[in-house]
Amino acid sequence: MSCLLKSVTVGFLWTLVTTYVVAEESAWTMHTIDNTSRGADGVRLADVDGDGLLDVATGWEEGGVIRVYRNPGPKQAKGMWPSVEVGQVKSPEDAVLVDVDHDGAMDVISCCEGKARTVYVHWAPHDVSRYWDAQAWRTEAIPVTAGQQMWMFCLPFGNDSSETNEPVNLIVGSKGDGATVSRLTPGADPRNVSQWTLTPLVDAGWIMSLRAIDMDADGDADVLYTDRRQATRGVKWLENTGNAGDDWPVHTIGGTDLEVMFLGTGDLDHHGRDDVLVPVRGSGVRGFCRGADADSWETRAIPMPDNCGTGKAVVVTDVDLDGRSDLIVSTEHSENKHGVFWMSATRGLTGDWDMHPISGDKRGVKFDRMEVLDLDADGDLDVMTCEERDNLGVIWYENPTR
Repeated sequence: MSCLLKSVTVGFLWTLVTTYVVAEESAWTMHTIDNTSRGADGVRLADVDGDGLLDVATGWEEGGVIRVYRNPGPKQAKGMWPSVEVGQVKSPEDAVLVDVDHDGAMDVISCCEGKARTVYVHWAPHDVSRYWDAQAWRTEAIPVTAGQQMWMFCLPFGNDSSETNEPVNLIVGSKGDGATVSRLTPGADPRNVSQWTLTPLVDAGWIMSLRAIDMDADGDADVLYTDRRQATRGVKWLENTGNAGDDWPVHTIGGTDLEVMFLGTGDLDHHGRDDVLVPVRGSGVRGFCRGADADSWETRAIPMPDNCGTGKAVVVTDVDLDGRSDLIVSTEHSENKHGVFWMSATRGLTGDWDMHPISGDKRGVKFDRMEVLDLDADGDLDVMTCEERDNLGVIWYENPTR
């Protein structure tokens, strides 16, 4: 495998002496999308039916099922959502919606760890009127991935439009022995899974996040990722060379001595450039603030508030509509602790932080990555996530700002 490691400039660590004020607030109202299987493991969004509403794909790790949920709109969003079970696989870690064969119907790619160690494609029916009919779906293992690695995450990368015949590239990440970040590409006939190819791009320990972002401002998307284990760990990005081979240079942002989890991006201190934020297992949140170029970063440490679980995922957004960026954090190991909460900086990154509850400390042990979207159409952003130990399932929390 070829992989060029470029030299980088990683800035010094700013450790903030932070005082947390836990606001006297109630937890947000929780709404259940589905809790009828076991081990909901992640939410991925796409509009599958063209109605302008984002629908959801989720894999249930212990239940061994992959489901797609139809967003019923703001008037019905607070109840259970209609769904279709698109396939059954063992130990799914991720499920993502993407039109693999350009027929206008969103298929699902699932990644499986455990003994399965395979990436599957769940083919949507060509007849869109049968999209929500489970009998019309078909599941196939992608042979080039079968039994090869413990697959953890899939990122649709590049063309997924039905208006062109160019293949969809998928970036897949894994964990454990032989783990990689790799490019998975269909052949000329995407439905012939024997034609798919797998191109390793970089060795890995345990891939958490994969994000398509133009890191070097050259007009194409690169791959921003977090690797939480082994000698390869850290927050890094792969430079898209446009080459179909494996010569995508890897750039290190930071966190090579930390167990980094699901990342988020956003302009936290309003300097006109997106920063990279990531929870660190057992050590709060790290902020990597971009300098003058894509290889210059300053590192800032934000401690975890008391009575919270260990960090799992972070989102940068304006929670309370005051024009300033806030952090939403999800955690695991949160039994009788705050599992999901948000933090507002009172005086920018160098000041105190207020901690505000979202899930509260009564329900939920292991939460996952999050999506923020306005599900009740009231003008503020709600939080969608999964919880897989108390079996809360696929859930969303209603932002009370408005």
